[in-house]
Amino acid sequence: MAWTPMPWLTVLLVSLGYLSALFAIAHWADRRAAAGHSVIASPTVYALSLGVYCTTWTFYGSVGRAASQGIGFLPIYLGPTLTMLLAPLLMRKILRIAKTQRITSIADFIASRYGRSPLLGGLVALTAVAGVTPYIALQLKAVAVSFDALTGSFSGDDSPFLDTGFAVAAAMALFAMVFGTRQIDAAEHHPGMVAAVAFESLVKLVAFLAVGGFVVWGLHGGLEGLFADTAARPDIQALFAAEPALGDGAWATSMLLAAAAILCLPRQFQVMVIENVEERHLNRALWLFPLYMLLINLFVLPVAVSGLLRFGGDTDPDLFVIALPLSSGMDALALLAFLGGLSAAAGMIVVESVALSTMVCNDLVMPALLRLRPPALERSADLSRLLLAIRRAAIAVILLLGYVYFRVAGSAYALVSIGLISFAAVAQFAPALIGGLCWQGATRRGALAGLVGGALVWTHTLLLPSFARSGWLPASFIESGPWGIASLRPYALFGLEGFDPLTHALFWSALVNIGLYIALSLTDRPDSAQQAQAVAFVAVFEQSEPVEPPADWQGVASVGDLARVVARFLGPQRAEAAFAGADPAAPAGPERLRVAERLLAGAIGGASARVALASAVPGGAVGTAELLRMLDETSHVIAHSRQLEEKTAALERATDALRAANERLTELDRLKDEFLSTVTHELRTPLTAIRALTEILHDDPGLDPAQRHEFLGVVIAESERLTRLINQLLDMAKIEAGAVEWSIAAIDPAAALEQAAASTAGLFQERGITLETALDGALDGPLPPVLGDHDRLVQVAVNLLSNAAKFAPPGSRVTLSARIAGDSLRVAVSDGGPGIAPEHHAAVFDRFRQVGDPMTDKPAGTGLGLAICKRIVEHLGGRIGVVSASGAGATFWFTIPLADSAPRSRTAP
Repeated sequence: MAWTPMPWLTVLLVSLGYLSALFAIAHWADRRAAAGHSVIASPTVYALSLGVYCTTWTFYGSVGRAASQGIGFLPIYLGPTLTMLLAPLLMRKILRIAKTQRITSIADFIASRYGRSPLLGGLVALTAVAGVTPYIALQLKAVAVSFDALTGSFSGDDSPFLDTGFAVAAAMALFAMVFGTRQIDAAEHHPGMVAAVAFESLVKLVAFLAVGGFVVWGLHGGLEGLFADTAARPDIQALFAAEPALGDGAWATSMLLAAAAILCLPRQFQVMVIENVEERHLNRALWLFPLYMLLINLFVLPVAVSGLLRFGGDTDPDLFVIALPLSSGMDALALLAFLGGLSAAAGMIVVESVALSTMVCNDLVMPALLRLRPPALERSADLSRLLLAIRRAAIAVILLLGYVYFRVAGSAYALVSIGLISFAAVAQFAPALIGGLCWQGATRRGALAGLVGGALVWTHTLLLPSFARSGWLPASFIESGPWGIASLRPYALFGLEGFDPLTHALFWSALVNIGLYIALSLTDRPDSAQQAQAVAFVAVFEQSEPVEPPADWQGVASVGDLARVVARFLGPQRAEAAFAGADPAAPAGPERLRVAERLLAGAIGGASARVALASAVPGGAVGTAELLRMLDETSHVIAHSRQLEEKTAALERATDALRAANERLTELDRLKDEFLSTVTHELRTPLTAIRALTEILHDDPGLDPAQRHEFLGVVIAESERLTRLINQLLDMAKIEAGAVEWSIAAIDPAAALEQAAASTAGLFQERGITLETALDGALDGPLPPVLGDHDRLVQVAVNLLSNAAKFAPPGSRVTLSARIAGDSLRVAVSDGGPGIAPEHHAAVFDRFRQVGDPMTDKPAGTGLGLAICKRIVEHLGGRIGVVSASGAGATFWFTIPLADSAPRSRTAP
């Protein structure tokens, strides 16, 4: 040993003093809650209580893992952080369901989802006890080993039931019995326990930060000094790289298991769901809990590196947190570190044992007693003491099992390895839990088959090998497989090799669990109870008050029958409060039956509540099977009611959609009439002029030649106008129907714009307007190619230039310019005309819209030119607009993508 041990009596007295402080805090919190001032009503206390996730695994084991795998310790904390990102969707749903259904544990939650199945609840409870036992052993081992390291005492190795681990287990059992089993209703809160857990979360955080700060600045003078000290140790410097952690693929496996554990560990479900006072407290936990995990892991890698530098391989890396300050003469800091580890163990053991004891009582013992109905149970009018005795005995047995596992198999594994075995066990709950929240078609048989299959694979690939590595099973079990069957080797099941044991176990257990869960659910037909609960869980946020069941159920059970069974489990006061003012001889009715079921569910779980109600009704009134059928049918009626509500809501949404569609059709019909009216008007105008003039020419052969020539000129002009209108209508129809043939390619924009200017030059000359072009400025150089259609680009430019010629006054100037604007070419046509008011800027691009007074200054034209321009430009991937003000001229502009930046996937439709 590289340090001087501390007196064991000093460490023992300080430890007892700290545990006494936890008792005092819990007692104070319980008294405040009784006075109506609960400390757990604080969102900060709620968020800190989630720190029970950070056990001795975090305090000691993370440093040990970092010493061998560098950043490989991080996935255990990244997984829960990712889960918290889903909390607004997932956790709020779980919290709402737990409050609505009066859930008492994760076993009760899963059993209630699948029709309140006692078998499923009992299976979850058994799996949880078997899976979490190694985790409890981890805490006992960590405290025992750290105590021995601090004091130099190793007597516990040969003295079962007299070592440090047993003393810690006994103390934690006492604490859990006193503050975790005070009330009968397990759905109620435990303010004393939660307050103590929140306090110990602060203690272990402060302790680890203190040790980390001492190591970095006290031993190495800062992070720079620490890195400098590792310069001559390439093996240690490698810990800062990703290779040690990512090389074997365990990173993803650990992160997935941790993400599932934050939901499925019984203690996490207890503090996160059962102990939640208000749903909005989750908002603070969303950021405070990840921040807590970041802070408590801030110095893990520096402590691991410093321990390797100082001790090399002479000291267990799990003990670096205590060994570093102790070897430096910082006894007080070493003692604080020990208290931090003790806090981490105490919080986990207490909450875990309370959660497991509730599951054992409600999902294993009580269903068996209620179905067997022993005479002593039948004669008892008050079962509340029996319930508390069962839970307290369960706490003692669970901690004893943890201690036995610690003594039998714990020595063969590092702390982290023991914890991962438990994580893999509780991960078997994830398919049934998450699937039940999202998939209404999931069934009880699917959940049962999946859980049984996954648990058996976990037992074969992880639990039994832990006993083989400890010598309690033959080593050939791992090397050759059971009975020498090589295909059943636990670390190479069915010949799958190349994975670490954890990844291998997760692969097979998840494959079997999820596969059976989905396959049997798809082939199974759920009964009415399952259907009702499926709706209640999946659509919890859309629930409303249930519809009253049929009247022929009245009189099945009396109010007195229900009051007696509630009083047996919850006490006379709760029964009187629940049925106050009701005639005991009156028919209970389905509503009071549901009230009694919810009250009992909070005390003994949903599955046991049904059996208790069935056993309480006198045989002359209704049999057990009939009452269970009635409860299932009540649930079915509620589920049917909710389905009707969902269909009604869907019908209302469809009606709204039809109403909106009808309004749109009405608007389209109005636009169609307006369109036909405008087209008719535009066609009639030139046709009327042509007909009138041709009739004059026909009826008067002796018309003056000059006037005849004038009339023929008008006829030709109006015919051209008619042709333009028809061509533009055809163009618009083709564009909107997607029937235009586009020739998209890299083209020279200057050539297209010059062609447009040449086409309209005569029009400008006729009106005495000067047309200027600025297409290749000296600063910008020649215009680069654009991706577009040459003919359509010419058409757009011609339309804009023609418009400018119409509006520009004689003697004025029109400018056609082009310049690069980002990844596009911006083309502009500016005139000195009357301009356009800002409120008309968008309207000028509508079909048949022309700005101006219709009786005086409305220009000649169809009103389709700008609309066609807009659709062509937008199809080419550009934009079009106008910059103008009344009396200040107008500048119409459009953009078209450059050939080297436009998407090459744009092709002709």
